[in-house]
Amino acid sequence: MTELKNRQINILEIIRQEKEISSSGIFNILKKKERSSLVTIKRDLSNLLKLGYLEKTGKGRSIIYKLSVQGEILSPIDAKTYCAIDPDKRSGSKSYNFELFSKIDFNLFSKEEEIELDNATKEYRIRIKNSPKGIHKKELERFIIELSWKSSKIEGNTYTLLDTERLIREGIPAKGHSKNESIMILNHKKAFEFILEREGDFSKNIQNPLVEEIHKKIVSGLNVNFGIRKSPVGITGTVYKPLDNQYQIHEALEELNKLVNHTNNPYTKALLIILGMSYIQPFEDGNKRTARLLANAILLAHKCAPLSYRSVDEVNYREAILVFYETYSIMPMKKIFIEQYIFSTNTYLVE
Repeated sequence: MTELKNRQINILEIIRQEKEISSSGIFNILKKKERSSLVTIKRDLSNLLKLGYLEKTGKGRSIIYKLSVQGEILSPIDAKTYCAIDPDKRSGSKSYNFELFSKIDFNLFSKEEEIELDNATKEYRIRIKNSPKGIHKKELERFIIELSWKSSKIEGNTYTLLDTERLIREGIPAKGHSKNESIMILNHKKAFEFILEREGDFSKNIQNPLVEEIHKKIVSGLNVNFGIRKSPVGITGTVYKPLDNQYQIHEALEELNKLVNHTNNPYTKALLIILGMSYIQPFEDGNKRTARLLANAILLAHKCAPLSYRSVDEVNYREAILVFYETYSIMPMKKIFIEQYIFSTNTYLVE
């Protein structure tokens, strides 16, 4: 993946907003922001075509450009700027894209990013191998506490990290909090223990029943129906509406699982699950929590470090997910994924 120039990023943003546009149309819009010749714009368009970001139709002066699937997925978007726009005034998609997952046939990480992640993984594996069982168990407990706390906090849970530690270690709920908040946290612990027990099942053959089992553990006791949802769901802060047909939802989840199972890169597999599950919203509630646990199951099955999300900003996380809902760009969430992965490998089992 070649790093794009600012002008090329601006061109991709123009095409994203306009859907389809000619080189002269891009030039007329871009010249209001910066000085560039039409020749330069055409050269940038040619490079973006070669890199796979664009598709074109027509000939000569009738050539029209639009984003390819790769272009939509890998186009850099500032999530905070995008989400600052009123949902009704944004140019993003409002409905489920049935072709999205079927057209993803490329690694979501650049060579440089993959090298960075692989180097972090190698160091983590060495520490795992050389770590005494007692230390490993203690660090795993710390990880579970921090994952349960932050994953719950992303969903609006008001428990503090110290409250969460006391709840998990001593079974004492924090005062002034609802029972559901403590259940949500303890469910994370149970779900993580489940994926540790079934670690080998998550390497190559993820199926709907296995995903539904994780979801069941995540929402148990929270008055949420198990299994594929049978009714529509709404998402705050976006005009995007997930599928509302149970059979289509089931098929969409199967298609996502198939894509993940046929993907070799463990980081791409995990990122696809985080975004794909959140996008499909297969369950009545608990979708993003299930996605985070499932992504960790995949990482652990491939001897990679799991993600606690301890240092993530909850607002940034939600904005990154929202950007994917409407634009299909993975870039904000990929940035969070890389940061949190490096954080995990530098934080757990470190003397």
